[in-house]
Amino acid sequence: QVQLVESGGGLVQAGGSLRLSCVASALSFSSYGMGWLRQAPGKECEFVAAISWGSGGNTHYADSVKGRFTISRDNAKNTVFLQMNSLKPEDSGVYYCAGRYGAWTAQPTAFDYWGQGIQVTVSS
Repeated sequence: QVQLVESGGGLVQAGGSLRLSCVASALSFSSYGMGWLRQAPGKECEFVAAISWGSGGNTHYADSVKGRFTISRDNAKNTVFLQMNSLKPEDSGVYYCAGRYGAWTAQPTAFDYWGQGIQVTVSS
């Protein structure tokens, strides 16, 4: 069965950096657009970043993270990354890796598969 497993979360001070990784198994990884989404307590799940299928030549970001976060993928390792720099307390939440067959999407409900999520906490 398809699995997406996130790692790399944790506690960091404001202004710091974290790198999230998500390893996919049991799917044709290069055929999937991949994304990162997050959910803060009491808030709806929101789009963070996405990368197109194949070589990942197209990337897309929420306005709130543009210039600070970078999404990338390594198809040989079935892995998608999210490099997060200049972190702010409002970046805190549970971060989810998700995949959608074919075209990328920013709509949480349009993803086919989700990871279990990983906590990111940014202290002020």
